[in-house]
This record gives sequence, C-alpha cells and structure tokens, in this order.
Amino acid sequence: MAPMTAAGEEMHALVERLYPLCRSITGDGVRATLEIVGEYIPLQVNEVPTGTQVLDWTVPQEWNIRDAYIADPAGNRVVDFAASSLHVLGYSVPVSATMPLSELRAHLHTLPDHPAWVPYRTSYYTPEWGFCLAQKTLDALPDGEYEVRIDSTLTDGHLTYAEHVVPGQVTDEVIVSCHVCHPSLANDNLAGIAVATFLARALAQETPYYTYRFIYAPGTIGAITWLARNAERVNGVSPARSEPRAGGRVKHGLVLACAGDPGQLTYKQSRRGNAEIDRVMRHVLEASERPHHVAEFTPYGYDERQFCSPGFDLGVGSLSRTPYAGYPEYHTSADNLDFVSPEAMADTLALCREAFALLDRNRRYVNLSPYGEPQLGRRGLYDALGGRSDTKQAQMAMLWVLNLSDGEHSLLDVAERSGLPFDTVAAAAGALRDADLIKT
Repeated sequence: MAPMTAAGEEMHALVERLYPLCRSITGDGVRATLEIVGEYIPLQVNEVPTGTQVLDWTVPQEWNIRDAYIADPAGNRVVDFAASSLHVLGYSVPVSATMPLSELRAHLHTLPDHPAWVPYRTSYYTPEWGFCLAQKTLDALPDGEYEVRIDSTLTDGHLTYAEHVVPGQVTDEVIVSCHVCHPSLANDNLAGIAVATFLARALAQETPYYTYRFIYAPGTIGAITWLARNAERVNGVSPARSEPRAGGRVKHGLVLACAGDPGQLTYKQSRRGNAEIDRVMRHVLEASERPHHVAEFTPYGYDERQFCSPGFDLGVGSLSRTPYAGYPEYHTSADNLDFVSPEAMADTLALCREAFALLDRNRRYVNLSPYGEPQLGRRGLYDALGGRSDTKQAQMAMLWVLNLSDGEHSLLDVAERSGLPFDTVAAAAGALRDADLIKT
C-alpha cells in the first residue's frame, strides 16, 4: 500500500473512533476527543475557567450530557441521544417533563427538504432545550402525551483546548488550527482533526525551518481564547496596551476544515489577500494541476475570521474541500463516515505537505557578487549540471536567482517571474549558496 493510501486509511480510522463522541464548545466530549488525538501526537491540554474574560468574550459554563430521549405514549423512545449525539440541541438545559405533541413541536428541529436526515443545531448562549430528528420520524408521531428528558448539566467548569508543537530551525511559527466542537459530523470537522494530526506526525519526521504549532480548539470561542492567551506571541504586545504592534512569532497559518469530502480543494485567502501563505497556496494548487478553487476572504466561516480580525490581521487562510455550507450534507446526519473517504483526506494531507515544503524553503537571498554575472564555470556549477535532462532549465534558474537575489525577492517571486518550477529554483539557490554566491 502506498504511503499516502495508508495514511488515508489511518485517518479514516481516526475519524471513525471520534465520530460517536458528543462534542460541544466545552465539556467531557472535547476532553475525550483530545485524549484520543493524544494517542497519535503528544498534546499540551489547557483548561480555561468559566468566567475568564477573553478579549470581548467570556468563557461560558461547561456543558455535559448523559442521556436524552423522547418517549411516545406507549413508552417507546422515538428520539434517543444514545443513537446519535445530533438528536439533542447542543447546550440544551436539563428538562424532565410530560407534554402533548402540540406543545413539544416548538422544541423539535427537522429538515423538511431532506426528510430522512437529522439536522445539527445548537443554542450555546441562549438557555433553551430541544431535539433534532428526521422529518419522517416527526410525521409518524401520533398525538398524545410524550415523556421528554434531557439529563444535562450547565455548571462552572472549563473550556478545553490543546496544542502540539513541532520545533523548527527558527522560533517563527506557522499555526495550523482545527475546531473540535462538532458532534457526529465526519467532514465538519473530524476530517480536519485527522488531517491536522497526521500532518503534525509527518512534519515531526522532518527538520522543518519554521516551528509548527497545531491548535485543537472549539470554534469561535476557542480561537478567541487562544488569541487572548497568546496575544504577545501573535502581535508582540497585548491588545490591552496602546502601543503599535511590535510583530510576534506567528508568521503564517492555515485553518483546516471539511477536509474529507469528494469535492475539489478550496483555499480561502487571508484578510490580506497577498500574505505569503496565500501566494504559496495559490502556487502549489496551480502547479499541482488539481481541480481547485481560490476564494476571496470574507469575515464569515471558520476561525480564519478570528485570526484575521483587524487587530491581529495574521496571514492565515483556510483550506477545505467543499467549503462550509457548500454541500447538502453540511450540518446534518448525512455528514457521516460514508461521506468522507481515505482518498480525499490523503489528497488534502498531500497538498498541505507540498505547501509547507515550499513555505519552508521560500527565502530571500542577497547576491554576494552583484556587479556583473559571476563566473559559474570556474566554481563547478555548470559542470555539476552536466548530463541532467533539465540542464538548460537549471542553468536559467541559477541566472534568475542571481539576478533577483536583492533581499527583496523571494524564491517564490523568482519561480513566478521566471515560469520555472519552484523545486528547480530552490535547488539552484542551494547550489549558489553552497558556492558562497548568495546568502540569506
């Protein structure tokens, strides 16, 4: 089995393990998820107490649930949390009551256009309770008295997130973020968790230039909490201080979501639109000849909108296959284990590795012999190319690198301007550096 095929199968197996767990923005489901991920890579788990101020938000109470059901007049459980965590409105307050179907209907959520699917719904910041069920199930319910029970708790506790760091040659960081708050939804976002985890494992086998920080956090409130606790790492100063940004360690970033569906790859650019990660992703997608789409930034979506908020304005884009809300199965029970494939996740992982390999090598050099063209032959550089099938291309790459090594142009600039493959340009730069003709 090829390495990428094997990785795809392993990622799908991880998704399968995580799928039954009931996750939310807080609670034991998040901890159980991180415990499983921790079997694959070491994690630093962080617990932030309820009531902690995080930027303009406050860490909410912790929600946990043990059981929930609706029993019909005959005592049969017609909706059962034990069958799927999607059946309960996320963050439902506890309830134990008997009521007629006419009253219960106000608390039931369905998808009339997809009568066999169960929707995913939440009520994080408004005290509410409810159930999600298939429209065909609702249509079959007879009138009568129904027993309704949600055995949940909302108490002071913690918000939980985790980090994994792959040390690099420099302390400048690339962040990779995925959200861990969705319950039984395979593509959104268990596939993103799996790809992030296997990307971290792959980078750990290399010696990357940048330090890579993987963030596993609940959507929105988790990213906001991480930013609040890492503001100086990100900006160089705290948001509470009035000094201008001094510049922090985080140089690039990528949010991973919806990474396993059959659609084409989609890259959503950062707020800047011309950040280095944007250029790298565009270049790699185009060079790979994969079907793909590059989307402009919008302040809606996943946690790229937190990292790209104007006070931080990080160079963080988002990679998915079909984007959020772009496929009918989104936020429904049809986003199941059959909807994601090992092949799609392996392809997403491969693209990430290609992009980060380019990012790691994208340097700006200075020509140490800028007055006229240095004699390459006496340094053995032309001889070293002899016999190569791409000799002329490699020679041109050396000339382009020498000409554009002015401290302003990166190797990606050279590749794009010359039309040469980035790998050829990077190899030429390595040979010139070894010959002491350029330096960073």
